[in-house]
Amino acid sequence: MATISAQMVGDLKKKTGAGLMDCKKALVETQGNVDAAIKLLREKGLAAAAKKADRIAADGLVSVLKDGDTVAMVEVNSETDFVAKNATFVEFVQGILRTIIANKPATIAELNACQFDGTEFTVEATVKDKIYTIGENITLRRFVVVEGVTSTYIHGNGSIGVIVKFDVDAATAEKAEFVEFAKNIALQAGAYATPYLDRDHVPASAIAEEKEVIMNQIKNDPKNASKPDSIIEKMAMGKLGKFYEENCLVDKEYIKDDNMKVSQYVAATAKALGTTIKIASFERFEKGEGIEKREDNLGDEVAKMLGK
Repeated sequence: MATISAQMVGDLKKKTGAGLMDCKKALVETQGNVDAAIKLLREKGLAAAAKKADRIAADGLVSVLKDGDTVAMVEVNSETDFVAKNATFVEFVQGILRTIIANKPATIAELNACQFDGTEFTVEATVKDKIYTIGENITLRRFVVVEGVTSTYIHGNGSIGVIVKFDVDAATAEKAEFVEFAKNIALQAGAYATPYLDRDHVPASAIAEEKEVIMNQIKNDPKNASKPDSIIEKMAMGKLGKFYEENCLVDKEYIKDDNMKVSQYVAATAKALGTTIKIASFERFEKGEGIEKREDNLGDEVAKMLGK
């Protein structure tokens, strides 16, 4: 029987991130063969991951990494906030971002097939290993890569992430005044969940649906009973302005000065810098948005603990 030293166990832990007892058991089972032990731990990780795959992961964090003119943002979900704040998990997410920037995959499937930064394993295998070592379901939900002049913002401990891209000349992009302006726009995008950049980006179907709702509201008011449809339609078009203000980034009130809209802040900054500035696009991820979270019944949990 092979002698398993503390040094061997420690080295295997460094390579795999698995617990010390799991590493020792794997080395014993494989007669001290490190490669076989790594393979065994990974296989156990796959089994553990499969068991946890149906558990809801609605927590986690959103993180951003910038490298030159390239910036990546990712949402990685865990089951609890406790894990999301763990230094190992945070570094794991940073490794995913480095992998994204290095490979620029287009889909989650392509990202999963990439070699995880600094290792010989794929992202998919690394995720499953983390599920095994951390003990919670972990999912790569979404990511985006943006090239060009950008500003980013992360709210709190990764609850919201933003990337804003600008059309502006290179000289202006280096100015401190522009950098401050760009940060303010990213902050604005983080503060309000506006789905569209401007009116041109609102789908015709969304406008038609909102217009129909407004027209029905107008028609249901007894004061408008005798008004022709043409007048009601004009009234509805006038009220669409409120819809744009609530749903378009540039039509929102500027967060630091409610006397102007974001579009006016952009124009004022461009004028002050003697150039033209346009918000080209923005990306906003909010951790866990749209994921149906599990609601535990306290009574059932207590009964389960008591064996009832």
